[in-house]
Amino acid sequence: MIITLTGNLLAERTFTADDWKPGKTQRASAESFQVGGKGINVTKMLARIGESTTAWCFVGGPSGAECASWLQARQVPHRIFSNSAPTRTGLVVRDSQGGVPETTFLGPDRAVDATALRACAQALSQEHMRAQRGAPTRLALCGSFPGWSSDDARPLREELARWAAHGILDVDTYGPPLQWALDQPISLIKINRDEFVALFAADERARSTEALLTAARQRWPVRSWVITDGAKDVFYAAENAEIGRVTPPEVKEVSATGSGDVVFACLLHALHTQRKSLAQAVAFALPYGAANAAHAGVAEFALNNLPDARSFPT
Repeated sequence: MIITLTGNLLAERTFTADDWKPGKTQRASAESFQVGGKGINVTKMLARIGESTTAWCFVGGPSGAECASWLQARQVPHRIFSNSAPTRTGLVVRDSQGGVPETTFLGPDRAVDATALRACAQALSQEHMRAQRGAPTRLALCGSFPGWSSDDARPLREELARWAAHGILDVDTYGPPLQWALDQPISLIKINRDEFVALFAADERARSTEALLTAARQRWPVRSWVITDGAKDVFYAAENAEIGRVTPPEVKEVSATGSGDVVFACLLHALHTQRKSLAQAVAFALPYGAANAAHAGVAEFALNNLPDARSFPT
């Protein structure tokens, strides 16, 4: 079982326009609704490849109720913690002709309240005890987490530190949660290069990715790293192993949204269920990320002609 934890859910609408131009009134030719957030995307992809998974998230207000209905209707495995603040909203505008790049508008972040944070921490404590008794459970901390550094979030931070200490916490996050994670023995941090470079002082940032990764391994107790950079080379390093580098498959990009989440999901599946090495897991994951970028949805592309079909239920 892989639990994904999303602290900043998104109630997201997509408008498709036939002739999208900024600065003028637009009439959409199509409209859709979807639930966004890294953990939701990761769970969607994990479920598609046959992994046991549940997306844990916080919802509130009418926008949160719409998210809960969407997750239920699409049978996305999930566990909800009620939040007093309404779930944030977002809008994606897409040109059906492909002449204008897809544009995403994100509403303001909504911090999770103390009651919801305590409930989540208590539930994770119970899951952690099950894991210590031998249940094959892992936790993936996904995306941003408003209010992470507050006193209200202390119980959750302390519980996640226990998961990290037992080597069963993986991370794909940024901002304060990422800064926190750097001081923990995180099993895997998957991060894009821009966020990775920002971890270093200004006078270090011109160094190569490999040089920065070498420094990161010396500086922080993180056990494994994967650093993505869109269509450019991916760098990775497992504990006590040499730094590796691989080029993702080349595709015609339609929408890169969620491709990193797809990669993270496939990394988790390959590492923890298939028991692959990090190098093998990266090689397994990248074609899926590329296939997602060549498709308009998130984790909705056809799985035909992708590697390692034995990963999927028959």
